[in-house]
This record gives sequence, structure tokens and C-alpha cells, in this order.
Amino acid sequence: MSGSGPDDPATLFARGNALLEAGAAADAVTAFAACARAAPAHAATRYNLGNALRGADRPVEAAEAFLACLARDPGFGPAYLNLADTLRCLGLLTEAEMPAQEALRRIPGEPAALFCLANLRHDQGAFDAAAALYRQGLASAPDHAGAWGSLGNTLRACGDLPAALAAHERAIALAPDDASLRFNRATTLLAAGDFARGWDEYEWRWRRRHARDRGFGPAWDGTPLAGRTILLHAEQGLGDTLQFVRYAPLVAARGGRVLLEVQPPLRRLLGTMRGVAAVYARGDTLPPFDLHCPLLSLPRAFGTRRDTIPSEVPYLNPPEALIAAAQARLPAGPELRVGVVWAGSAHADDAGAQVIDRRRSLPPAALLPLADIPNLRLVSLQRHATGRALPPPALRLEDPMAEVRDMADTAALVAQLDVVVSADTAVAHLAAGIGKPVLLLSRFDACWRWLQGIEDSPWYPGLRLFRQQRPGDWTGPVARAAADLAARAAGCRPAG
Repeated sequence: MSGSGPDDPATLFARGNALLEAGAAADAVTAFAACARAAPAHAATRYNLGNALRGADRPVEAAEAFLACLARDPGFGPAYLNLADTLRCLGLLTEAEMPAQEALRRIPGEPAALFCLANLRHDQGAFDAAAALYRQGLASAPDHAGAWGSLGNTLRACGDLPAALAAHERAIALAPDDASLRFNRATTLLAAGDFARGWDEYEWRWRRRHARDRGFGPAWDGTPLAGRTILLHAEQGLGDTLQFVRYAPLVAARGGRVLLEVQPPLRRLLGTMRGVAAVYARGDTLPPFDLHCPLLSLPRAFGTRRDTIPSEVPYLNPPEALIAAAQARLPAGPELRVGVVWAGSAHADDAGAQVIDRRRSLPPAALLPLADIPNLRLVSLQRHATGRALPPPALRLEDPMAEVRDMADTAALVAQLDVVVSADTAVAHLAAGIGKPVLLLSRFDACWRWLQGIEDSPWYPGLRLFRQQRPGDWTGPVARAAADLAARAAGCRPAG
């Protein structure tokens, strides 16, 4: 590229680089796009445009720019690297495989290429391979804080919590103010049952890049409320809300008037929650309030430790007005009535959540051993199954979900059942909070809330955990659930 005017390619390229280095990604996109029009054959411009688009949170266009770079220069190793990482962040793991391998081939020994492939292996559930790649890269880049943090996440997924915490400590020593690294350590501390440190560290979630600050000010710290109005608000998924809304009556007992803001599917269910003055769906206009607290900050406010978890059930109850309709959909019979859920919500707007959802969800055909149990009646509680495999006819599922509008309707159905078998989904929290026995089929890299090395839960006295012994293998958990159900069904009055 050559020229000396303000709009010549060389000037635009330099301007784009300066803007990108200054953190002005959106303006850098404009400069590099203009440069690409002025110098359409210049591969490096497309590469830098891709980097700017990533910085501007436009990953699909970034991937297109990296592909355009490689079309002009097939030997451009860093473009393979960034293309692979962009595709991985979009949840396109299969598509990311080739460019990740090609990056490692073209820039062998480059730590960034090793870390890229390690990230991909982690998302694929190949945790041992991911850990080996992280360690290989860290051997030549020992001061890479992000890689230490990622290694810590992978070691936690492997179940090695002491080694995971050691890796997180190395990461934070290198970058003590990195909110994502602090959050990663928080979830590992919580998984280890170290609530004393874990809840404090978990507050770093609000400093992460994509955290949504609603401008409510500092959260309530647990001090007496003396009649003031406090807003408790949902912040993560439906299951998180159902798990931590248990604290609402305890907040009211501190002398406050409690308002609750939750996701729309939960508004009716929680409308009669004990201790709550009013419930609002997210998006509703909120009345004035004096204080606020996100639901997942309540354990910290109450100084919750493993032996002080408020675990009394039921704390959730279906609205009485819905019970008759649910009874009509599921008439009583002599069999053991078992609700089943095999998949979580797909989270179409969150590629990272999609990756986890693929690991926590199981194909409905994996539940076929349950259909062989005598004196058992299987009832689907599954929603949001668009694009997923359909349950095989041999599963003989009753499906009353067509008329279900929200979690209140689902709760009324759960109330008619004897037990629920579920993947790690919101329905598991719903059923356990209602007080029903829950057999939870847990992925190998279990969520931090289920702790480590136990088969019960201090959060729910009626929940049992059946964990994968190998990533992706549901055979063992389903077999254990089937044995449990067979024993329960044998105690029922024989059908007929």
C-alpha cells in the first residue's frame, strides 16, 4: 500500500491500528473497512478488520473478515488462529477444528495457538487434552494470566479442585484486577464448599465485561431493614432464581418490605411467595424502593455457610387455582408417576451457554432404560425442544406440556408426580423446591452449586445426584436412576 493523502490505504491502515490499540474498536472498524475498499487485495487489512470487529462485539462479521484474509493469503497463520477462536466463541465447535489445527501447524509452538486449541478441547468436553495443551503453552508463556485461569477452569471440570485453585491463584497473582479471573476462582471456591471466601469473590461477577449494571447502587449487606422497601431481583437463569428465591422470607424477617423482580415465566409461580409484598416481571415498571439485592448476592448478605443453608422445603408452591387442571391432565393411577426432563434451554443468544447446554443435556433416547421398569408411568416435563431430537415412541411418554404457559403450570403438574428425573435444568430446582424427590442427571463437569464428591445436596434435602463418570457418557447416571426408580416402583400397588 502507498500514498500520502488522508484517505489513501496506508493512512487508513495506520489510523485503524492506532484506534484499535487505543480501544476504539468501532472507529477502527470504519477505518479498516475504508482501507479494505481502497486496497481490496491487502490481506492484513482484512485480518485487522476482523480483530476490530471482534473488539466491537461483531463476531460473525469478524469470522467473515478472517476468511477474506485467508482467501487473499492462505498462509496467514494468525488469521487461522483468530478465525478458530471466533468460531469457537460462536459455539461452532466443529467448524473451529480445522482452523485451530491449521494455526498450530503454521505457527508451531506458538502459545496462543496451543491455548486456542486447548479452549476448543475444553468446550468439546475433552478436559484432559485441554489441560495438557494449556500446560504446554504455559511452559513457554508462564506469565499468561488468562491461560492460567483457563487451566484452572479445566482442572475444576476434571474434578481436581486443589490444582484448579492453585492455577487460579497463579492467574490472579499476575492480573489481580481481572474480574473474569476472580469470578473463575469464586466458582471454584464455591464448588469446594469454601463459602466463606467464595461468596465474597463471587461479587466480582459485576465487574466482568458484559455485566449489566442497572444503576441501583451497592447491594444490601444484610443489616436490619427497619421497615424499608427492598427490591430482590433475578440476574441469571430460571434455575438460579428458583434456587435463591428461598431467601426472600428471610429478608422479610429482617424487617423489610420485599419486592421481587423475576423473569416473566416465574411471575405467577412466585406471586404467593411467603414474605413477598409484590412480584414484578422483568421489564415491568418498578415502584420506588430503598435498597436492592441481586438474588445470588443474598447468600453473602446472610453469611451462608454449608451448614447454614436455608434448606427447608417446600418453599415453592403451585397456585391453588391451577391444581384441578393439572389433576385432569394427569389422572391418578397406581403406577409411580415420574416426570422427566432431558434438556435445558438452548440460549440462542448466548453461545457460551449453548456449549454448556450441550454438555448438560442428554438425548431423549438415553432415557429408554426407564421405559423397561414395571409399574412406572413416564410424564414429559420438557419444553423448548425446538431443533432437538424427539423422544422415541418406545419411551411411552405422556406429554401434558402443550397447555403449559409458564412455570406455574409446570409446578402444578409436578405436584401430581411422585418423583422427577431431570438434567441440570430449572425444572430440577422447581421440583426440589416444591419438595418432590429429584434424581438429577449431572454432567461430568458439574455446576459449582452441586459441590464436589457428594451424591446429595445441602440445598435440597430430597435431591440425589447421579454424576457422569466420563464426559458425555450418560449410561451410568441413567442406569443408577433406573435402579432407584425400580426400587420405588416396586413399593407401589401393582397396576390393574
